[in-house]
Amino acid sequence: MRALIISVDLGDLDHPAHAQEFVMLAEGAGAEIVGTLTARRDRPDAKFFIGSGKVEEGVALAKAVLADIVLFDQPLSPAQQRNLEREFNLRVVDRVALILDIFALRAKSHEGKLQVELAQLQHLSTRLTRLWSHLERQRGGIGMRGPGESQLEMDRRMIGSKVRMLRERLDRVERQRITQRRARARGGALSVSLVGYTNAGKSTLFNALTRAGAYAADQLFATLDTTTRRIWIEAAGSVVISDTVGFIRDLPPNLIAAFRATLEETVHADLLLHVVDAASPQRDEQIFEVNKVLAEIGAAEIPTLLVYNKIDRVGLEPRIERDAHGTIARVFVSATERAGLDALRGAIAEIGQIAGNNAANQENLQSE
Repeated sequence: MRALIISVDLGDLDHPAHAQEFVMLAEGAGAEIVGTLTARRDRPDAKFFIGSGKVEEGVALAKAVLADIVLFDQPLSPAQQRNLEREFNLRVVDRVALILDIFALRAKSHEGKLQVELAQLQHLSTRLTRLWSHLERQRGGIGMRGPGESQLEMDRRMIGSKVRMLRERLDRVERQRITQRRARARGGALSVSLVGYTNAGKSTLFNALTRAGAYAADQLFATLDTTTRRIWIEAAGSVVISDTVGFIRDLPPNLIAAFRATLEETVHADLLLHVVDAASPQRDEQIFEVNKVLAEIGAAEIPTLLVYNKIDRVGLEPRIERDAHGTIARVFVSATERAGLDALRGAIAEIGQIAGNNAANQENLQSE
């Protein structure tokens, strides 16, 4: 599909990285980018998000490049999206909808598909007026006699019913996860979750540590479904490692809510391995975005080890760095080259022992 991208610079210092990330999202969704329009604003316009002059420029450009769709790199309100579609006479997809579309494309497990469908329905429910603005009250006649509901009211009711059904199914999945988690806890296994910005190399590192065959690719959101494997690490014993969905800046809140059951693996882990793309110029901003989401889901207090991956791309050697207290703070590895993995296993064992001792001390205090 031929896509025109509208990129809006609101004065952020990292706008070029934000814009490039959106291009990767668009390509990941299968778009053929035929044009880009950049608009600079101090604040969004209430009607179009961008100014009316830029809208006219965009309409002309879309016609010139024969665009089939307009991709907008900021979240749009339902009114803004409706107004832009009227001007362009094309479908307009904002950042939130594009991320949801990619999630729908990549979800493989039954649970993942349920989570994505829930998020899509919640997003759609705020935009029903746009879809049905050409309809008023139902007309009378054969097949149209009934309770007199408007099409909009009927759709809201149907979506509400479907949302409740999906939530019930996901609640059952969550209860199953709780049961499995309790069984692992009774087995005394250390629980480790991989977290990080999308495309940081989590799945590649997961495969290198566990010799699993989890899907890994150089693209945003290659992994949506949590994969769990049990491995043995000397000095730590049995360790359960989970690979989780990657994070991204401005991750839609309803998507975080929909993936609550999956992210529970992160919240209840004994240790988080925060995987960082060492080769990314935006690694510090990406670390900040991941920490922000971890705080939102209640995982900010879990012991976390920074794992700088892809060191082979920047000429760094595998190593461990400690803080002023002698605690391991960072481990530098290359998952593709399998470099630094022994040091990482040792770090997991060391931090796992500390976490285990702290948990035991907490239990003793509670029992006294």
